[in-house]
Amino acid sequence: MSQTLPPARLGFLYPGHAAEDDYPLLGTMVEPPAQVTLIHTDFFEDAHTVEALSEMGSIGRLSKGAEALAGSQIESVMWTSTSASFVLGLDGISKQIDALEKMLCVPASTTAMAFARAVKAIGAETVAIAATYPEEVAQRFRQFLNHFDISVVHHANRGIVTAAEVGTLGKHDVINFALDNTRKDADVLLIPDTALHTAAWLTDLEKATGKPVLTANQVSFWEALRLCGKLTHQSGLGRLFEDVPTQ
Repeated sequence: MSQTLPPARLGFLYPGHAAEDDYPLLGTMVEPPAQVTLIHTDFFEDAHTVEALSEMGSIGRLSKGAEALAGSQIESVMWTSTSASFVLGLDGISKQIDALEKMLCVPASTTAMAFARAVKAIGAETVAIAATYPEEVAQRFRQFLNHFDISVVHHANRGIVTAAEVGTLGKHDVINFALDNTRKDADVLLIPDTALHTAAWLTDLEKATGKPVLTANQVSFWEALRLCGKLTHQSGLGRLFEDVPTQ
């Protein structure tokens, strides 16, 4: 007889305000519902530039956010900025994860690492990327994926500078952006910005593209559940959650 796991208690550090409401929504979409604790972190500038993102993802910024999570009884913690992780390279990501784990004494990860693991989890080898970022930052994501032997067959960028603007894009914009960048020779489409709302449209995205689609907030939530040992098969959250073996 399968045993139902108790609800997961998940912590998320989220820079600024854009699509953070995806996380409590995802918490209600899983069974059993997850307890989501989300802390907004600060930064000097809302800009998709290497300089601004490096400051946003600095250990000082993450540490202040982690202080606000102390005592919250979370079971895992995620730094939920894809770009303010991968722009720092693998060494920078390792430092982010180490700092969070030392401060909070729970498993930690970042959205960038979640993408690398999620691609492998669904058995994909080739990917297409639909990035909202400017070209320089989008190229950094491509380079990051290369470290994991993930072949990028197509990448496009929308050139949006601020997370605030990305957060205003609606369902029609998101699905059309996905359709424009779906490729037959890509096993999966990646949409890497946590400032982009996608949680409510995961099924719609995969139906429209005819492909598995991995989005930033989706993979962050998946990674948080995986880290605390409470990742289970779910419906309505895309192929990534459907490929989890049933107990």
